[in-house]
Amino acid sequence: QVQLVESGGGLAQPGGSLRLSCAASGFAFSNYAMSWARQAPGKGLEWVSGIHSDGSDIYYEESVKGRFTVSRDNAKNTLLLQMNSLKPEDTALYYCAKAVDKYYHVGNPEQYDCWGQGTQVTVSS
Repeated sequence: QVQLVESGGGLAQPGGSLRLSCAASGFAFSNYAMSWARQAPGKGLEWVSGIHSDGSDIYYEESVKGRFTVSRDNAKNTLLLQMNSLKPEDTALYYCAKAVDKYYHVGNPEQYDCWGQGTQVTVSS
């Protein structure tokens, strides 16, 4: 059974940090690209980051460049998102998603065949 489970969300102050994790199971994690996406209340899905299956190619949405860092540990079947210098506009439900192949397909949800349940990130003073 293919499964993704996010954790690490919570409440952070502006300027603070959080580290999201996505534990993958039921598939050969190292063979597939992964992405992080988020959805704020009343807004559409926003693609935050994508990472190639071997970590060689990475994408960041413009508003998170220089603040967020995506990484993966293929030995531990884990996807990570280190979020620094958090802003109130980062408040959203964050999802990890498994791509259908080794390439990320940011902006194309039909190219992702498994999504986690999401972890809430709230940035507020």
